[in-house]
Amino acid sequence: MKKDPRYWHSRGFLPHFDKDEYTQFITFRLADSMPQTVLEKWRSELEQGEITDVDLRRRIEIYLDQNYGAAHLCNPRIALIIQETLLKWDGERYRLLSWVIMPNHVHFLLTPEPGIAVADIMHSIKSYTAHEANRILNRKGQFWAKEYFDRFIRDRRHFASTIAYIENNPVKARLCETPEKWHYGSAYFK
Repeated sequence: MKKDPRYWHSRGFLPHFDKDEYTQFITFRLADSMPQTVLEKWRSELEQGEITDVDLRRRIEIYLDQNYGAAHLCNPRIALIIQETLLKWDGERYRLLSWVIMPNHVHFLLTPEPGIAVADIMHSIKSYTAHEANRILNRKGQFWAKEYFDRFIRDRRHFASTIAYIENNPVKARLCETPEKWHYGSAYFK
């Protein structure tokens, strides 16, 4: 896809493609899910052209599966709030195709409804769930990392491999034996 400046922008170090009705694979993570020094090193490598944004995403995903940080999403009450929030807007703001809530991050696949921006979807999900999680944990402060990762789906093969990646993430991270045994993901409901 050609980089049309109307749809490509940056909210930090990563480029984002935001056009309604384009299916997007999104990952967002807890604020403490990665040491800042590691991120700064990788961002520096990205800025200097030593790695690509794809390399950065892969490194972060590998790191996230190690469940670094407080892993607040292991708390069933918090995981359920996130899952219910994702499901609440299915059919209104977006079509939710697949999701998984991991101990320190969330993956999901969605297609925004016409006129709805991914940035707006992410703001409402992160704002509401951060407030509720902080209330449950009796804490204040930043819950989610500011950035999120998004990647538009290019074709049917990419679509299928993304769903497989999302649903198999708990197995890969050794949290369960099969995807349908993980209670906080779309595979559980199949």
